[in-house]
Amino acid sequence: MESKTFVLIHGSWHSAWNWHKVIPLLEKQGHKVHAIDLPGMGRDKTPIQEVTFEKTVQGICNLIEKIEQKVILVGHSKNGIMISQAAEYKPNKIEKLIYLAAYLIPNGKTQKEYSIQDTEGWLKGYVDIHEETKSHTLQKEIFKEGLYHDCSDDITEMAKLILSHEPIESGTAKLCLSEENYGSVPRYYIECTEDRAVTPYIQQKMYEEIPCEKVYRLKTSHSPFFSSPSKLVEIFMDIAK
Repeated sequence: MESKTFVLIHGSWHSAWNWHKVIPLLEKQGHKVHAIDLPGMGRDKTPIQEVTFEKTVQGICNLIEKIEQKVILVGHSKNGIMISQAAEYKPNKIEKLIYLAAYLIPNGKTQKEYSIQDTEGWLKGYVDIHEETKSHTLQKEIFKEGLYHDCSDDITEMAKLILSHEPIESGTAKLCLSEENYGSVPRYYIECTEDRAVTPYIQQKMYEEIPCEKVYRLKTSHSPFFSSPSKLVEIFMDIAK
């Protein structure tokens, strides 16, 4: 297979650290990988109260513009919304979109509108709102059972040190997508069938509303990049072919 370029976008509260097991597996097969910290998260020091959905998407677009070849853009969890909007703005720079247990939201809708339908999710009730910084955080006691129940305990312990705040505003931002732009980029969905954070119910609802080229299934938690990185990369390779 010719060399591909993957851009990996983490989910809520996380950072580029998500992909530390996936990156070497992709690079070993000759591919280029960019895993970024979104604004205000991980090592990015943008004040969280200044982070907006639009600025975050523009940051992704700026990165993609600097990469010579088309990219395969991967979004995890909430930040499926980011890769959708980036594809609207830069369809000519994106070869494929991969939604990993991610929010796949229609034009004119918000991530929050779908999140509130996911009534069986384990994280509800464990999110602390911080009005002064327009952000929220996830309580540590739900990390293991809510996010990492099939992962080694060291992942949970690392998460307690690494996970941070998440801007509230992006969850209420309406996506602006067209068939001409966004609709021209092939979409693929990876469903995590034992997911307790974004449950299979809402994952299925979303990819049935917005059909994808193919739906793959992993029998994992919300975090297959930690629990099953090799299987996840196998799926990435199949999509990349």
